[in-house]
Formats: sequence, C-alpha cells, structure tokens
Amino acid sequence: MLETSARLLRLLSLLQTPREWTGGELAERLSVSPRTIRNDVERLRTLGYPVHGSRGSVGGYRLGAGAALPPLLLDDEEAVAVAIGLRTAAGGTITRVEETSLRALAKLEKVLPARLRRRVDAIQRYAVAVPRDDLGPRVDADVLSTLTAACRDHERVRFDYLGHDGTESRRDVEPYRLVNWGRRWYLVAFDTARDDWRTFRVDRISPRTPAGPRFPPRDLPEEAVDQVRRGVSSAAWRYRARVVAQVSAETLAERINPAIGAVTPLDDNRCVLDTGADSVETLAVHLGSLGVDFTVTEPPELVEAVRALGDRYQRAVR
Repeated sequence: MLETSARLLRLLSLLQTPREWTGGELAERLSVSPRTIRNDVERLRTLGYPVHGSRGSVGGYRLGAGAALPPLLLDDEEAVAVAIGLRTAAGGTITRVEETSLRALAKLEKVLPARLRRRVDAIQRYAVAVPRDDLGPRVDADVLSTLTAACRDHERVRFDYLGHDGTESRRDVEPYRLVNWGRRWYLVAFDTARDDWRTFRVDRISPRTPAGPRFPPRDLPEEAVDQVRRGVSSAAWRYRARVVAQVSAETLAERINPAIGAVTPLDDNRCVLDTGADSVETLAVHLGSLGVDFTVTEPPELVEAVRALGDRYQRAVR
C-alpha cells in the first residue's frame, strides 16, 4: 500500500506539469507497466483529480480543472512562496480577502513540515516592511473579479466613475487590462462614448449590471503598463511644462521613464519634453537632474522657480 501511495504521488506530480504525457512515458518514468498507469489514473479520478485522457498516437494524459478542488502537491520552494504570498495578501490592497488569506495560510502552515514552517516563521518574524506614508485606496475583490472576467471574455462593462476632481460620470467601455501600480489598481479600456483609450482607477469604479455585449478586441496602441503610466501622470499633474531640451529625443528618452512625460524630436540635436509635477519646485529640480541643457518659457511659475533655484545653487558654491 505504501508503494502504491508513493507512486500515486509521483504520478500526480508529473501530471501537474503543463504538458500531456503518454501512457508509455509515464510507465517509463515510474518503472511500471502501462496497465498499472491506467489503474493509477482511475484511482486519481476516484480521489477527485480530473485526469483527462485522449486516444491515438498523439494522445495522452493531462490534469484538467475540475468542479471540486482536490489537494495540491507543492514542492518546498512552492510551499514557502505560497505561504509568503498569502501573508502579503492579508495586508494588501484588495478588500475582503484578508480573512480568506489568513484562513488558507493557517491550513497550509498546519501541514507544512517542520523545516519549512521554520523558514516561513523566520521570514514573517524578521522580515519587516516599513509602513507607507500613504496607505492608498483599497480595491473591492468582487469589483476586481468582475473586471478581470470582462477583460477575459471581451464583454463591455458599464459603471459609475468618480473622477479625480470629484465629478461623477457613467461610462460604457471595452475593458482590456488591469494594471497594479504600487498600491493602486488601474483599468485600461476603450471608452466607446469618447472613441478613445482611457485609464480608470479601480477603487473609483462602481460596476452596473447587467454586463454589456461582447466586442471584437482591438489592438492596444501601446503596452498596458505604459498606457497607465502616461494616463496616471497626466491626470495627476497640477503643473504642466513644455521644455526644449538640447539633446536628441533618443538620448533623453533613455534618461526618463514614460511616467515622466512624452518626448518629441525637433531635429537631430533638440527635442521637446512635455512633463509635469505637483509643484513647480519639484518640476524645476527634476529638470535640472536630467543632465542636459534646456529652455523653459512656461508656465511663469516654473520659469521663476528655475531662476530662484539657479541663484540658490550659485550662492551655494561662492
């Protein structure tokens, strides 16, 4: 019986890899006959594991998703990673998963071998995160699930949206990607009423039912992460500036990330940087840290901030 149980665990471990196995391959790996493999597959099915099989020369066995969740086999590193992930999720940015995460973690820790429990306990006890000054918004787990399902199924979604300026609007969009940036979640979608791509804060979304019709997917104009960086930056800037930099667009683009702004070439040695920040002082310091000569003519507050900063730096080295 012990031999059979050990063989079943080894067979299950092989079937959990993302590929199909022929009966002959499994028999060779486990040093048994193809008939034994067939019997072991039936035993796994009886235990609730959905092992699918196909006939023919290219047929084989694979583990599918079933209606019930059978026990999982995790190696040492996977078990530690799952434990750490559950602990992190318990204090993360998604609401109503904290208790579920802690419940799952308690079940996992109960069956961990002593050597792995010590590793997980050490990480939880001695790896301490510094609390953020800005805890950020929390995202409802149901809203996140609704939006990810709509992205997967190419279904339009309707929702009420609270803008960063406090205005409310009703949106009808084609959802494409959800992006997690720091402690915030963003939805990248095509707004059908505005006929353009938009970025939405998920914590400001209140979905309406029923869901909209399916839509033929479009090609994203850029990577979803870059779409969020540009959308979030431009929406959050209190002050905007258009600066002529005395360097090629390629060189400047290598020194900034897309969240900083957009670079447009003028000629081989000059380009325009459209950028912004919450304060003119921050913007002036950042422009000076780019390491290139530049000319700024607007807004007037930025011109004055750059002049005052230049005078202060001059006085500092006299």
